[in-house]
Amino acid sequence: MAASPRARVLPRGPHQLSKDEVMRSQRERLLNAMTEAVAEKGYAKTVVADVVSRSGVSRATFYKMFRDMDDCFRAAYESHADLVALVMNTGLDHLRTNPDAAPIEKLDQVLSLYLSSLAAAPALARVFLVEVYAAGPKLIEQRRASLEQFVDVVAATHDGEQGLLGTRPDQRFAAEFIVGAVSSMVTNIVGVGDVEQLPDLHGKLMRLARSILGHDV
Repeated sequence: MAASPRARVLPRGPHQLSKDEVMRSQRERLLNAMTEAVAEKGYAKTVVADVVSRSGVSRATFYKMFRDMDDCFRAAYESHADLVALVMNTGLDHLRTNPDAAPIEKLDQVLSLYLSSLAAAPALARVFLVEVYAAGPKLIEQRRASLEQFVDVVAATHDGEQGLLGTRPDQRFAAEFIVGAVSSMVTNIVGVGDVEQLPDLHGKLMRLARSILGHDV
């Protein structure tokens, strides 16, 4: 997964795009520009002018689509959250088609997918994991909802199994513990700018997961 690729700037003069296609392109460029600006400057220092200049979209168009910078950032974050959830669930669906894979192997692959996806999109990773906490309570609540989705995916790797990650409601705590550890360590790494180290975290996290779940380390 990479952050949404930078939308192509529309050609000057007549073109064959519909009004809706033009608006989608402009919105995507604004969301990408917001992500890049916040990742580079930080949420607190980013202003509308940064987004407009990076996107090639006019300030007037920006305000037709978003109330203010916070509204645009919220839309960018929601887009990233949806993308991460789609990648994770698509990966899990793929694993479910392999009945021979052991539950711990599914968890291994899910964590690998998550870490490699974030490493491939440093700007997205910083906005999704770090800058969101500077954007106020509503965005923090959305981040919490994203973590709950991650817990669902981790728990689903052991769907129907007995043990800590089985299907009973009280067993969900193990999935929450694993996701909490993953989130904390990943956020710290991204926060100091060492995104390229994320794939190296995979082995350490799996040793922790195997220990928690009672597998041989």
